[in-house]
Amino acid sequence: MTKSHMLGGIAAITLIGLPGAVLAQDAPDVSALEARIAYLEREIDLLRADVTAARAQQATQGQDIIRLDQQVAAAPAPAPAPAPADGFRIGNNTVRYGGFVKADYSISQYSGGDPANGDAQRDFYLPGTIPVGGADEGEATDFNARQTRFWLTTDGVIGGRKVGTRVEFDFQVLPGTGDQRTTSPSNPALRRAFVTIDNWLFGQEWTNFQILSVLPETADYVGPTEGTTFNRQVQVRYTRGPFSIALENPETTVTPFGAASRIVADDNTLPDLTMRYTFTRPWGEAAVSGIVRQLAYETTGVGAIESSTVGWGISAAARVKVGERDDLKFMLTAGEGIGRYVGLNFANDAVLDASGELEAIPLVAGFAAYRHYWRPNWRSSLIYAFQNVDNDPALLALSTNAAAQSVRANLIWSPVPSFDVGSELSFGERELESGATGDVTRLTFFAKYGF
Repeated sequence: MTKSHMLGGIAAITLIGLPGAVLAQDAPDVSALEARIAYLEREIDLLRADVTAARAQQATQGQDIIRLDQQVAAAPAPAPAPAPADGFRIGNNTVRYGGFVKADYSISQYSGGDPANGDAQRDFYLPGTIPVGGADEGEATDFNARQTRFWLTTDGVIGGRKVGTRVEFDFQVLPGTGDQRTTSPSNPALRRAFVTIDNWLFGQEWTNFQILSVLPETADYVGPTEGTTFNRQVQVRYTRGPFSIALENPETTVTPFGAASRIVADDNTLPDLTMRYTFTRPWGEAAVSGIVRQLAYETTGVGAIESSTVGWGISAAARVKVGERDDLKFMLTAGEGIGRYVGLNFANDAVLDASGELEAIPLVAGFAAYRHYWRPNWRSSLIYAFQNVDNDPALLALSTNAAAQSVRANLIWSPVPSFDVGSELSFGERELESGATGDVTRLTFFAKYGF
């Protein structure tokens, strides 16, 4: 139908439906009606164009939504934080705990008289306090569980930094709150408590001068005590790869002029400086450590003393693999003014001369230990240790510690993982500057479970 036909039809309908008077009156306005119809047609065309454009936009948005849905479906979901292999998670930290329970049963024979009941010498080997000069008595039997240990650690990443902590204690070194007649209680003692942030350590830890990896397996608390460095104290340490350096708590132990006693001075102004470097090779590992320290002692009043000197030491140790499972471990330490770091302070750091000046005391100490596996769950260690102190007899009493040595052998069985039972026979001797000696022979049985 053409436009003229449509207009003619509309006009005809209009004319038919109107009264005669109106038809006669409006006939001349047909041209105006056509103009208005043309205007309406243009508006309809514009509306139709808008509707078509809107539909096209909706189709495009629909396709975009479909593509986004497909991308989300194809992309892997964010992986949840991996669960720790052991321990449990609190916030950003993985918390772990562990330790061991250990029971010891020992029979000891002292050549110079039995230590008093409750003395630490009866719990573990202390070469510096082996009785000398007393009456030989019968065997002394002791049972205790004081080596039992517990520790708690945390590890996490906080603010982009790797942060860790450790708190550890046992019951070995502090006296109990009662005696053995009833409950045999023991007090917990702090061993280690520190925080690490990336390469830094702050708190109480084994001295950086000590090389822990070569300590042999023994029934005793330490084992080759007189021959090893052994100390835990507060420090600030930086470690980078195999090298570590630390500033550690200073303390000086002094022998008074002409005496054999010990003064624990608290007069140091400079921290002890320690360094260590570790080598790891296919045959085993080795390490060398060093220490430089200030020795100081001051008093007031009549005859006041104000003296300081320098102490130094070096320690070298190694663990060498022998065959498939055996190993040989050894350590050699030498220096002046390092007595409190070696052999549980068997010798003092310095001695006072007649004029009140400090002189550092030289010493050399070491041990060797060979461990052999008889079977996968049966093993033995044979260990020898020694310490020689180069005292100046003119400056101290003849009852001062001069040397110590010990030998021990053990047999350990692990019937199930983490559970050890064993026995150890040991002999230790202490010698004074006078030449007098005392010794202890001990047979120890133990059971230990680590968790």
